[in-house]
Amino acid sequence: MNIDQLETVRPDLAFIAHWVKPKAHVLDVGCGDGAMMGFLQADRQCSGYGIEIADDKLLESAQRGINVIQQDMENGLGLFGDNSFDTVLCLQSLQMMQHVEPLLRDIVRVGLEAIVSFPNFAYWPHRVALLRGRMPVSKSLPYQWFDTPNVRCATIYDFEELAAECGLEVLERVALAEDGSVVSFLPNLRGSLAVFRLRKKARPGL
Repeated sequence: MNIDQLETVRPDLAFIAHWVKPKAHVLDVGCGDGAMMGFLQADRQCSGYGIEIADDKLLESAQRGINVIQQDMENGLGLFGDNSFDTVLCLQSLQMMQHVEPLLRDIVRVGLEAIVSFPNFAYWPHRVALLRGRMPVSKSLPYQWFDTPNVRCATIYDFEELAAECGLEVLERVALAEDGSVVSFLPNLRGSLAVFRLRKKARPGL
């Protein structure tokens, strides 16, 4: 899969892929069908692992040649030592977790950097849906309220606060439209998907 094919399938992944350095050692937490790791391995000569719990997605990842581990992310990343990876990806998975803060801390523990994306609940169509008395349904939140895997709802501002509480430095923050383009003006209102690049804050004197 090349970058054009990835952009056709998942424009958000194509954008995020540019933040991953060539030949990086990568962990993809909640790797799904393995499309991102497959691209990074083939196009960027990256190495690493995916973590996934769903049997069907696990099979798809394995068929792409991904080293995939079947594990519930709620159990944390105790398999890996501190700074085991150059980059840890958690793309549209964090909002499906019951315990977001411990997993976020674990993600930045095992990675020198982390890239996290999630649906922005403050996106204006979501606000309109709530004003109409309905739960939002959109490209980034495609589920009905009764069958959604998402158990947490967050905005860009909410996540910034959580990152600060966890002692993380935000290296880059981008809001993406549904077509994968960058939203610069009023991102918390007009962005469908939030993407953060993070790392642990350096200790003073180090």
